[in-house]
Amino acid sequence: MKKQAFVLTLGVVLFSVMVSLGMLSGAQAHKKATGGGAGGQGKGGGIKAGEYRLTGPYTHKNLSIFLVHGKSVIKTRSFLTLQEALVQKKVVVYETKSVNELSIQNFSDEDVFVQSGDIVKGGQQDRMIGVDLIVPPRSGKLPISAFCVEHGRWSGRGNERVGVFSSSADAATTKEIKLAAKRSTSQGEVWRSVTVAQDKLSRNVGGRVNSAVSESSLQLAVENKQVQETADSYIKALSNIPNNSNDVIGYVFAINGKVNSADIYGSNVLFRKLWPKLLKANAMEAIAELQDGKFRPASAENVQSFLSDSEKAKGSEKDVNARVNLLTREDGQNIFFETRDKQEKGAWIHRNYIKKN
Repeated sequence: MKKQAFVLTLGVVLFSVMVSLGMLSGAQAHKKATGGGAGGQGKGGGIKAGEYRLTGPYTHKNLSIFLVHGKSVIKTRSFLTLQEALVQKKVVVYETKSVNELSIQNFSDEDVFVQSGDIVKGGQQDRMIGVDLIVPPRSGKLPISAFCVEHGRWSGRGNERVGVFSSSADAATTKEIKLAAKRSTSQGEVWRSVTVAQDKLSRNVGGRVNSAVSESSLQLAVENKQVQETADSYIKALSNIPNNSNDVIGYVFAINGKVNSADIYGSNVLFRKLWPKLLKANAMEAIAELQDGKFRPASAENVQSFLSDSEKAKGSEKDVNARVNLLTREDGQNIFFETRDKQEKGAWIHRNYIKKN
């Protein structure tokens, strides 16, 4: 009788242990499927929005910047930016005669980070890169998603080489253009958003910004003299604000008191390399949205809520290529993109937050 009682008790204990293990395994599987918590860290390590420290706002006219301070999660790897790599002739971006795909080749011994929204000038049409990408050393030719930001031209322009792209000094100028590419993946919406941006810039600088060389080119519009001169005051006022701290890893910006977007990076070094290009694009968007009258400034509380809420939305993952994984989270108000380096155990490289409305 005692022996039977002992066997029965042992069976109950073993059953309880198995149920507990099954529940734990199920919880872990669910966590992986949804991206692993508020910061999306189903893979690798990282920091969440609540662990960022904000400073600011630093404001010029209708553009306000909040700096994001935090720990660098990329400590063993450095990246060239696309702009750096093109200037140093370490990368070539090739025309493929396909509107929505280019190819890129890295001839150097360094990783190159290409950011969604980077504009490449030249080829048969100026393009905007459609997705974040890490181009490894000695890569060979790799395909890269792209969107045309110049409707109509399909031939060489001036002295530019038609088979390659010469520079990447600018980025997409409005969140509407970014959303058309990154969320809707619609070439038609990209073209419409470019036209709207050109019209807004023209209205606010007091003259048409469309170039006679190619009226539909977003790149040539942002190179317009009046646009450049207007943007210069923003750049002079705000370009040095990250220089007093070595833990700035990104920023959030607001236009006319409304939170617009954020870009946060895995390291202070990568952020500093990209900051001038990002600020220039933000200045262009601020010019496009200039309006009469006063506005209530965005607060640090608004910004913190925007970051936290964006990281809580339902998520989905996809592999961009063998090196890069992309997590996307979206709800009715915000969309969040997290680019991860699979070679670094899924550590995130770039987080992009966009306020949809």
